[in-house]
Amino acid sequence: MNQVSTRELSAWLDDVLQVARFKDYCPNGQQVEGKPVVKHIIAGVTASEALLREAIARGADAVLVHHGWFWKNEDPRVRGTRRTRLALALAHALNLYAYHLPLDAHPDWGNNAQLARVLGLEPERTDTGAPRNCGPDNLIWTGTAPGLRTLGEFAEQVQARLGRKPLVVGDARQPLDRIAWCTGGAQGFMQAALDAGATVYLTGEASEPNTHLARETGTAFIGAGHHATERYGVQALGEAIAARFGIRVDFIDIDNPV
Repeated sequence: MNQVSTRELSAWLDDVLQVARFKDYCPNGQQVEGKPVVKHIIAGVTASEALLREAIARGADAVLVHHGWFWKNEDPRVRGTRRTRLALALAHALNLYAYHLPLDAHPDWGNNAQLARVLGLEPERTDTGAPRNCGPDNLIWTGTAPGLRTLGEFAEQVQARLGRKPLVVGDARQPLDRIAWCTGGAQGFMQAALDAGATVYLTGEASEPNTHLARETGTAFIGAGHHATERYGVQALGEAIAARFGIRVDFIDIDNPV
């Protein structure tokens, strides 16, 4: 079985995901040091206790996630759920790799790029072929939904592709024009999306102001689920790791209705 050193894997991931350019809410990269070599990775959305136990049961050497640990402004004490998770990782020498904003933003493997693929969206691109992004850290993507004419048709496609009914604010009959999207908890970016000319904004979560902003501007808001919109980036990154190093990477989806 092929293997890669944790040092080489960390260096490659930090480089291709351009970790250094982001000011994030958490540390990106190797958050917990485990075995010195990696042969088998379990990938998932969040480094929950359930995902760690799956990794242990399957004999994995590392866990790769979008949502890791050590978030800004959270209680830093090692107690409760944090103690349980950390104890599991250390007892079984699991490496924990977590990439938050860098994984949202990657032009090929990122959550926004992969959500576009899953939903059948056509991103707008610059003359160089890069996605034409906007908003904070250029995390918002814009584009169109070829073949779809109305908000209602788009909402139906979102439900079919993601396997859950989205929250939709807007008239189902309104014409579908320019769409903006940013996965996860990016409901606060809606105004930036509208300023960029979008008439529909899709993200994972919703906040109370999103409804009023959509209604008062004649636009539309779609909350398609934080977990549901962020299942695909870590899968694509796992496939890239497997292709690059020839090691085994398995994705496990721990269901989350939020």
